[in-house]
Amino acid sequence: MLLKDRNAVIYGGGGAIGSAVAKAFAREGARVHLAGRTQARLDRAAEEIRAVGGAAETAVLDALDESAVDRHADRVAERFGGIDVSFDLISLGDVHGTPLAEMSLEAFERPVLNAVRSLFLTARAAARHMIRQGSGVILTFGGDGGHDPIRDYHIGGFQVALEAMGTLRRQLAAELGPYGIRVATLHTGGITETIPADEPGRDAITEMIVGKTMLRRAATLADVGQVAAFLASDRAASITAASINITCGAVAD
Repeated sequence: MLLKDRNAVIYGGGGAIGSAVAKAFAREGARVHLAGRTQARLDRAAEEIRAVGGAAETAVLDALDESAVDRHADRVAERFGGIDVSFDLISLGDVHGTPLAEMSLEAFERPVLNAVRSLFLTARAAARHMIRQGSGVILTFGGDGGHDPIRDYHIGGFQVALEAMGTLRRQLAAELGPYGIRVATLHTGGITETIPADEPGRDAITEMIVGKTMLRRAATLADVGQVAAFLASDRAASITAASINITCGAVAD
């Protein structure tokens, strides 16, 4: 098992991506700590993990709340002996479909502020414990997707948020590397499974995502979970500051 006896905290653990990552981590032997704002969604994800023999804990908290994030990380570390992996997967509250020239400041800045604040708070909380143990992995999602502007669809402040997360990832990696802590991003280019069935323009969005790929498919939730488990493991011990391209060829690095 890649993550046997590791403690992994997943913020947004009740969401589609968070729960997929949690299941992959649990299959690889990790005890997953699912944190999020909705108890029912966290319980549902935890029950699915426990049903197949995995270990899962839940906690209701807002990853934008500094005190709540710090208290939770301290409890996990004290009760279970440390934090080995931290993954911020909260939703950012981004608004799609409105041109920037017509968007309110609040709608534009919300995903940027949420992305930077949550990543900083969750990474800092984990890093304080990882520094003491001399190891750890901090993962982010989509933070290298902001380099190229989206020309055919209006996505508000989302691209700006991604670029900000990428910059913070690199800075965290530089400062935490001497303590044995790695920081990496999963860059998917979009997961069509997460688009709600009633999303306006769902077919057009799906076509836009898939049409850019070389493999003629988008990354799946299973892909994200498997790659995240690898990145969190010792098999990826030489990877830090990097954005791992799982865009199915939509981006050619």
